[in-house]
Amino acid sequence: MKVFRKRKGQKGFTLIELMIVIAIIGILAAIAIPQFTAYRTRGYETQAKSDVKNAYTSAQAFFSDSPSASASMSILGNYGFKSSANVTTAITSGGETMSSLAITAVSTNGGKTFGVNSTGTITP
Repeated sequence: MKVFRKRKGQKGFTLIELMIVIAIIGILAAIAIPQFTAYRTRGYETQAKSDVKNAYTSAQAFFSDSPSASASMSILGNYGFKSSANVTTAITSGGETMSSLAITAVSTNGGKTFGVNSTGTITP
């Protein structure tokens, strides 16, 4: 049987030192993971907010070309609007005129529904 002995000048970590390092890494991970989840959710919600703003801009372009026509999501697509992945955008009311227009967008991964009214005010 071979016996391992510490030679003079040989360095190493003790078991306690390694356990302390692992505990510190665990504590840091416990703090970082919930923060990362919150950052992702905010990113998805910002994506939905951006989509509702872009749909409103496309609606403005459509109504400036055709003031008496009715808007739909497919028509807004012809005016440059493209919905992001995992975001549902819809005209909830007033597709007939710009003065009564309301558009909503919600991400399947985020929690908030964003809406824009006829004046361009975005609400969460």
